[in-house]
Amino acid sequence: MSTQRELAQKHLVPHFTKKAAWYNDALPIIDRAEGCYLYDTEGNEYLDGLAGLFCVNIGHGRPDLSAAAAKQMDTLAFSTNWGFAHPPAIEAAEMIAGFAPGDLSETFFVSSGSEAVESAIKFARNYHLARGDEGRYKVISRHWAYHGTTLGALSVTGIPNFRNPYLPALWDGTRHVPNTRQCTSPAGTPAAELSCVTAIEEMILAEGPETVSMVIAEPIQNGGGALVPPAGYWQELRRICDEYGVLLVADEVICSFGRFGHWFASERNGVVPDMITFAKGVTSAYQPLGGVVIRGPLVEELYDSPMGSYVHGSTFGGHPVATAVAVANMSAMRDEGVLEHVLATEDSFAGKLRAMGDAHPSVREVRGTGYFYAVDICADSATDRDLSPTQQAGLQGGVLGGFVREEKMTVRPDDRGYTGLTISPPLVADDAVIDDLVARVDRVADRVDAWLAENE
Repeated sequence: MSTQRELAQKHLVPHFTKKAAWYNDALPIIDRAEGCYLYDTEGNEYLDGLAGLFCVNIGHGRPDLSAAAAKQMDTLAFSTNWGFAHPPAIEAAEMIAGFAPGDLSETFFVSSGSEAVESAIKFARNYHLARGDEGRYKVISRHWAYHGTTLGALSVTGIPNFRNPYLPALWDGTRHVPNTRQCTSPAGTPAAELSCVTAIEEMILAEGPETVSMVIAEPIQNGGGALVPPAGYWQELRRICDEYGVLLVADEVICSFGRFGHWFASERNGVVPDMITFAKGVTSAYQPLGGVVIRGPLVEELYDSPMGSYVHGSTFGGHPVATAVAVANMSAMRDEGVLEHVLATEDSFAGKLRAMGDAHPSVREVRGTGYFYAVDICADSATDRDLSPTQQAGLQGGVLGGFVREEKMTVRPDDRGYTGLTISPPLVADDAVIDDLVARVDRVADRVDAWLAENE
């Protein structure tokens, strides 16, 4: 009789997983989870240092969320939002409007973050058409930004390894500009003069403002390793977009629903974008749900135009069970003070990670804020020496991932614009979990120090 591992390897196609990792005799089969820990079929415990994939914000094993799903299935298992509405989608949209900054008040639901980004691209195009700006279709995104993997979202994603296999099929309307880590301006440069800011305005002017539809950016960029923008950066994006009639989109598929201590990270950055994309944490991943929340006046202008509607839809967008779980999740996060917990503990979390990093010659920097960090690995932090090509290839090719697996945790060995670890635990992680997580990362860094010394 075949084992579950053998059946998985025979019948299941994995996501972003190389053959050597998938056809491994130790491939974990995860069958239950509780709080911040996962358990496989052989009884091994893993610390979930990535909140699934930046999404299990409220932690694993919540019976209140499963009860909300079961109750909704018994009442109304499915109904569309095509010309109809149903109570859970209405309630979820009302709650999101209450949490969103400024006049962002109308939500279009889909089932994933990639679909949310696609929806933002389409809405921007619809909006400009409704205003008679038929030439506006181009999107400005940033290098190493991750905005999804469906063809539209992948077109605005800026990660070469994800894009290159599909380049002939990708839409050619995106223009990529430097991200905040690629800024070449000296310290103390005013925000309006930063090279990563002026590059956006220069791109709009080079392409022709009348052709540019939207600028999309994550408040804290995932690709490149938890890139926190300099003070004033988002205010400048808002100013530039306003000046040239371009819509500003905050991609908060990772950043929203508490990851940075606010319902939306745009609030933390002090800017009201025209649209915010979301997914992941809205249900804490107990059900697939995503969406885009849009400024009310933009939706009204579209409805009142000759177009008369937003020409877009999907079968499962605003699914009753998914939106019922979203309501239960948001209610629990609000009532249990999850966001307040993040704000109260983020400094301690960051301090412990940075102290750990300071003790290792292989750790150049610990970047991030809230409950989202990157450990940037180099050859020698004292001299700021980069990894050699051989060292980088070895660490990215499986050495670093092996060290992580042996520590039985799910932090992400990362190769998107840097070599390092991405850390993003459930937002309910307490001091004991954080200490356990930092200790495991510390042991991985010990292994990296030793490996680099032997592999120069």
